[in-house]
Amino acid sequence: MTVVLQASHLMKQYPGVKALDDVDFSLNSGEVRALLGKNGAGKSTLVKILSGAVTPDQGSIAVDGREVTIKSPQDSFAQGISTVYQEMSLVPGLTVAENILLGRWPLSKRFGVSFIARKEIVQQAAEALSQLEVDIDLNQLASRLNVAQQQLVEIAKAISFDPRVMILDEPSSALPSEEVDTLHRVVRRLAEQGRAIIYVTHRLQEIPKVADSVTVLRDGRTIGTIPVQEATPERITQMMIGSDWKRTEWQRDAELGPVRLSVRNLNSKGLLRDVSLELRGGEVLGLAGLLGSGRTELLRAIFGLDPIDSGEILVDGTPQLKPNPISMKATGIGLTPEDRKKQGLVLVFPVEDNLTLASLHRVSSMGVLNPGKEKVLAETMVDNLAIKTARLDVKTRTLSGGNQQKVVIGNWLNTLPQVLMMDEPTRGIDIQAKEQIFALVRDLARQGLAVLFVSSEIEEVLDVADRILVMNQGRITHSRQHDEVDLEQLMALVMEEYTE
Repeated sequence: MTVVLQASHLMKQYPGVKALDDVDFSLNSGEVRALLGKNGAGKSTLVKILSGAVTPDQGSIAVDGREVTIKSPQDSFAQGISTVYQEMSLVPGLTVAENILLGRWPLSKRFGVSFIARKEIVQQAAEALSQLEVDIDLNQLASRLNVAQQQLVEIAKAISFDPRVMILDEPSSALPSEEVDTLHRVVRRLAEQGRAIIYVTHRLQEIPKVADSVTVLRDGRTIGTIPVQEATPERITQMMIGSDWKRTEWQRDAELGPVRLSVRNLNSKGLLRDVSLELRGGEVLGLAGLLGSGRTELLRAIFGLDPIDSGEILVDGTPQLKPNPISMKATGIGLTPEDRKKQGLVLVFPVEDNLTLASLHRVSSMGVLNPGKEKVLAETMVDNLAIKTARLDVKTRTLSGGNQQKVVIGNWLNTLPQVLMMDEPTRGIDIQAKEQIFALVRDLARQGLAVLFVSSEIEEVLDVADRILVMNQGRITHSRQHDEVDLEQLMALVMEEYTE
């Protein structure tokens, strides 16, 4: 095998964060390299640099021994590098063939007028798809494909550029377990054709099935590259964690209260499978799991955002027959969503408005808003959560990420909830703001609030939760008390392969 890709001494810094710190990375033809690391380890930044979405501050990239400059996705394509991103980008109203050649549709001329050459589109798309040896109708609309078929079409689109190097970013995260083996066969077939493949994943059980070697990043640095035969879960976990992390020690001050939220045998579209849990007043219940494990889907189902097929949700012992956001909020359930900018805030609205969006009933009378009441409610929450803002009327988009997140939390605390579900409440905020959120969560629990806490960062779940549930493929697979498990053990539980 020959070295196809060589990245040397890559550096990338953002304000207050070194995303990549002197990273070296090389890849041979015909090799599948699993790229692993916790959230924030630098995987995404490395992928973005190689795909041309981000320019490194320092370092060099060589393809086939020749140093190249990659400043845009077009540069990356030109150097023989194609990337399949985690978020699929197919156009639903176009056919499979049109999606594979999107932006590069061949043209033909008749009578001096250019027309789209549809037969050539289908022929060229068929050539790309044939390398996967899968049967997908090229004339079918992308909107009619299942998730696995969409993922394969995305890979065929990347193949249509005839790349030397392919980057697959979490390609199995949205796939049902029965379709993952098909993906692995496709990846191995591409490697047999001589393509070099970077396979980004969180799932340790995939590695021996698909990869030849493993590179682990931690805190923006290359920790090491090992052959797949040496990549035991224990060794990879140790490489990902290191020895620097120390658990935050804290003690519960009071006994837990009554059961506030019960979920019994919940099933939803195959995303949730027979999920049951109980959450008590004053308890912080952590949900740990990989991307696609069902954590967010569980919170959305409980809140009535997504339909459930079967099962029961009870609040203070009362069954919720047709849960929806309005009825669940009325029963005392709050949800701070995963994406604060798209789902939790109206960024162009003032801070004052965002702090009262979910509690307008408290600041209005007969449908008429009372500005005085709204101001008092907002000011009180700004003080209670130490939200840093010059005035209540400034646009929420001008606040830091940590302060925006506090506004999301304050908005739901103003509804006076009995249960607060928090989905990734520390995503995209600095360390100091994270510590403030942790302290807030523990303080809310001491006041008797029941908190359901979701985070992709396993350390965060350990730092804040009284009890931890592990989710895998839509199921709860393990339950542990705060003091029954350490970080390495919890990460092993999260990453273990689930079997029926």
